[in-house]
Amino acid sequence: MSVEKGQNVLIKDNVEIGQNVRIGNNVIIYEGSRIGDNVVIQDNVVIGKMPARAKNSILPEVGELPPTIIGSGCTIGTSSIIYANATIGNDVFVADLATIRERVTIGERTIVGRGVAVENDCTIGVKCKLETNCYITAYSTLEDNVFIAPCVVTTNDNYMARSAERLGKFKGITVKKGGRIGANSTILPGKVIHEDGAVGAGSLVTKDVEQEELVIGSPAKKLRNVPESQLLKNQ
Repeated sequence: MSVEKGQNVLIKDNVEIGQNVRIGNNVIIYEGSRIGDNVVIQDNVVIGKMPARAKNSILPEVGELPPTIIGSGCTIGTSSIIYANATIGNDVFVADLATIRERVTIGERTIVGRGVAVENDCTIGVKCKLETNCYITAYSTLEDNVFIAPCVVTTNDNYMARSAERLGKFKGITVKKGGRIGANSTILPGKVIHEDGAVGAGSLVTKDVEQEELVIGSPAKKLRNVPESQLLKNQ
């Protein structure tokens, strides 16, 4: 294997690393992680971290998880953390300070921007773009070619951490193929943005967005259909 390593790199047991991999300084790669060919791992990255659980967490105790898999051609930015049982497809770009939690799958050629948080149990499709400081809540699904602008907030708890009624009812958002969400928007739990649906900047989405519909406002309401020239099929 052809690996270029910086200083203070810790690689635990049974890690598989492909050809032409560059690893920066102060990197930790935990047991069993698999790294493809032509990967760049920048300074202070942690790969394969096991999740910790707060004593008062309502989530179940997490045992040993399968290892992290990072495909070929990926770049993992400075100070990013990728948890155990995350699977990163080929040619994914993860910018500085991003967090990708356990049981997350990210499709090939997706961009995960600076400071983005992708929480546990999310599925992200191919060729998506998650821009700076957006927050993808747990149990969400983003299909292919989805665009999430900076500082978007998604949510999964209608009860805001009060009452036992919420237990078992957590539900993230779904953004279908080609869906887009503008900057500083908030999407409430369980809402679906259908194919080529678009949410204008600063909107509060309280109900599903239909296919090829453009919504704006708080609460968001339909403004018009997405222009034909903006549809994914015409790009």
